[in-house]
Amino acid sequence: MTTGPGRPARPAGVQIMGTGVALPDNVVTNDDLADRVETTDEWIVQRTGIRQRRLADDDTRTSDLAAQAVAQALQAARVAPDELDLLILATMTPDTACPATACTVAAKVGAIPCGAFDMNIACTGYVAALNMASNAVESGHYRHVAVVAADKLSSIVDWSDRRTCILFGDAASACVVGPSNDPQRGCLYQSLGADGVKGEALYIPHSERDLPDFVADPAVTTEAGWNGAYGKLQMNGGAVYKFAVKVLAESVEQALDATGLTADDIKMVVPHQSNIRMLQSSWKRLGFPEEKVKINIDRFGNTSAASCGICLHECMEEGLVGPGDHVIFVAQGGGLSWGSALWRL
Repeated sequence: MTTGPGRPARPAGVQIMGTGVALPDNVVTNDDLADRVETTDEWIVQRTGIRQRRLADDDTRTSDLAAQAVAQALQAARVAPDELDLLILATMTPDTACPATACTVAAKVGAIPCGAFDMNIACTGYVAALNMASNAVESGHYRHVAVVAADKLSSIVDWSDRRTCILFGDAASACVVGPSNDPQRGCLYQSLGADGVKGEALYIPHSERDLPDFVADPAVTTEAGWNGAYGKLQMNGGAVYKFAVKVLAESVEQALDATGLTADDIKMVVPHQSNIRMLQSSWKRLGFPEEKVKINIDRFGNTSAASCGICLHECMEEGLVGPGDHVIFVAQGGGLSWGSALWRL
């Protein structure tokens, strides 16, 4: 195509060149948690589908997990660290408020002087970062962009609150997005949304003024999402569940309508892993057979933004998806936020 002065030539298409993950070695089963809080393996499995999760040790930081995942993705993509133009880190547990943890990750993988920044929209983070990376490469201004989602959720969970501590695991996932000579490859549809009015369903308060109105007395815990611990994750499970089921289905329907595709055209759905009952009911309603929906929450729990990337990595490693396949990414989380993307890999 013709370009004007200072305008770079846009690539024919965009591709996900390689993926990577980082999972702590420490596996914590439901029976292990039963020694900490009043719960059982049967209770957790029936309500969430989770059987175990990975937890990082005290010395491991979010940037350590993120750097490991990015290094693996770079190797898979056959892209050298100094060929990266941009690194986007989705996290709600940064090492520090300043500098951005993305800058630390770039340094750890040897990607200086690529641009780097953090984004925080909780579990929606990987999809949002992937959307931004696709747009950046498609514009022609960036050639290779690393997307990484990493969280050390064990550091923000109240381990005396069985409503939340059973759900989460630590992990990181990454991919490298770059140009393709095939104009059919790339992101065919993407969307992001947020409803801050519903933000009180999933939040981390640092002081009394951060508490929602329904917490009349900070000394009294409630089932509506206050466990009495500042600096720790608070969640109204029922409200989050209802929200997630609704926006998940709507997001997928909108992606299919916008592209003219149907469930039969989709090779695999890559959803955020939050609750297996929610996933099963949503995909049945949407007409997707179980074999088209990647599920790994039983092994890793809810890893926040990292979960979509872990699913994609496993799909690629297992040969479930490949070049030319249509894949839908969908996630929802704190904000409350949601996002989707439909790709032709």
